[in-house]
Amino acid sequence: MLTLSGFLIALFIGVPIFIALIAAALIFMYQTDNTLLLNSVTIQFDGALSQSGLLAIPLFMLVGELMNKGGLTKKLLACADLFVGGFRGGLAYVNLLTNAMAASILGSATAQISVMSQLMIPTMTEKGYDKHFAGAVTIAGGLLGPIIPPSMLMIIYGVIAYQPVSALFLAGILPGLLIVAAFALVITVIGWTKGLPKGEHMAHKNVKADLLAGILPGMIPVSIIVLIISGVMTPTEAGAVAAVLSFLIGMLVYRQLRFADLPAVFAEVARNTATITGLIAAASLFGWALTFEGIPDQIVQFMVSLTDSKMVFLLLVFALVIALGMFLESISVMIVIVPILLPAVKSFGIDPIHFGVMISLATLVGLATPPVGPGLFIAMSVAKLKMAPLFKAVIPFLLAMMVCMVLIAAIPELSLWLPKIFLK
Repeated sequence: MLTLSGFLIALFIGVPIFIALIAAALIFMYQTDNTLLLNSVTIQFDGALSQSGLLAIPLFMLVGELMNKGGLTKKLLACADLFVGGFRGGLAYVNLLTNAMAASILGSATAQISVMSQLMIPTMTEKGYDKHFAGAVTIAGGLLGPIIPPSMLMIIYGVIAYQPVSALFLAGILPGLLIVAAFALVITVIGWTKGLPKGEHMAHKNVKADLLAGILPGMIPVSIIVLIISGVMTPTEAGAVAAVLSFLIGMLVYRQLRFADLPAVFAEVARNTATITGLIAAASLFGWALTFEGIPDQIVQFMVSLTDSKMVFLLLVFALVIALGMFLESISVMIVIVPILLPAVKSFGIDPIHFGVMISLATLVGLATPPVGPGLFIAMSVAKLKMAPLFKAVIPFLLAMMVCMVLIAAIPELSLWLPKIFLK
């Protein structure tokens, strides 16, 4: 109890999460009179950060940063408008489709929501859309980033759960498409009931050029997945190739990237990588201390005592992760909770690849729920929106996502079918 109290107090007073985790681990060691474990703290840090899979994280971040700086979003927006801009509520569909295409490249929900909020919320408002609905569509679309491959959350899960990243990438494809379809249905229903503006295509100087400019970056995630599942490259090597391609497209095709932009891009990637690896090291220490005392085994026994149903167990995990996600960032929730729950996952006979998809989805809900909800606050700050009406507009999308989560939990083949076909 003292450990949990210390951790929560540290969070509420604004202590960085990785420091709060280290403090919680140290409190736990002293509380359980296991101070001898202090001699192995640095060894534990080193072991957590010596995994080769972590090298993929900065490389995939670099891909997203380069494509973002290279004007990717505007190119995808023009491409999406060609397909769905003419429908009633067309800009809402354009927003969603652009997010879906960008998700496979940027891989960061917060970065995606930030960029799209600046671009789409003012545009939709000018065309007669309610600004809070525009914000809700933007936030919902941003939730696709960490599930459609290549996904940063999937890489992190693969590292901490010792699962193949190639299988996790494939496992996220069908769930991602299902959620896109569910969000599109929400927009359609709102269009029927509230009457969204009529569709109106944006101005296109050259339709073929806009189509090519939007499709070209889409080849990057496709090439990454193909290279990985064919065994030609590891995820790290594929990330390096994708980063080079992203730079060349941004510099030679879009002509919006220069060599002078690279220092700032590298600095941003370094900061973000340091944040994630610091969290992984701190959570590894905390999890190691808990394992030493047999806490994960006690959690397994508690879960088994509550239910022997895989479905009920997954629903309990959903509830736990969503509750944590209301206060912690999605990557933090993933890093903290996965090592603790994995023994229970194995005892219930749940495929760890399927579980990776499930917990990735569950952590995303917190991006759009108060009181922390970074997705909400990004849209609020960029477009000067109010919390209550924005969250009210987001609720239909969250409900659609939760329905999809239950379907994916009930039908594991939605996430396991593609890995079984391509990774026999």
